[in-house]
Amino acid sequence: MLKGISPMLTPELLKVLCEMGHSDTIVIADGNFPAETMGKNSIVIRMDGHGVPEILEAILKVFPLDQYIEKPVSLMERVPGDNADVSIWKKYDEIVSKEEARGVKVIQKLERFAFYEEAKKAYAIIATSETSQYANVILQKGCVL
Repeated sequence: MLKGISPMLTPELLKVLCEMGHSDTIVIADGNFPAETMGKNSIVIRMDGHGVPEILEAILKVFPLDQYIEKPVSLMERVPGDNADVSIWKKYDEIVSKEEARGVKVIQKLERFAFYEEAKKAYAIIATSETSQYANVILQKGCVL
């Protein structure tokens, strides 16, 4: 254990976050996301028993978002006609606003298959047990200034 570091940030996850360089991306995936399929060329970290919001919050306390792009946070857009509850996005707004000076302006929504294409390029994918649909998040790393 380390002082001031969330126990949510496991040794494996901390190592991956440190290895990532500027513009690398990491996916925090819900329980329905095909993490192993999308992560064939990535590091897949299992965090079963945890939800996306708690992991997102822990990561954003130590992870700089890319300051050189407008939208370093991507969510999977709801498929047209799907009435799935996306109230989890409000939690993401709160977490991002608390940890990022630019607030919710850094968040974009990507069409489902565009999101998958971006996820395939990620340095790492965190597979969670999150039950909310459309709860997936991609974070693009910036620089510590």
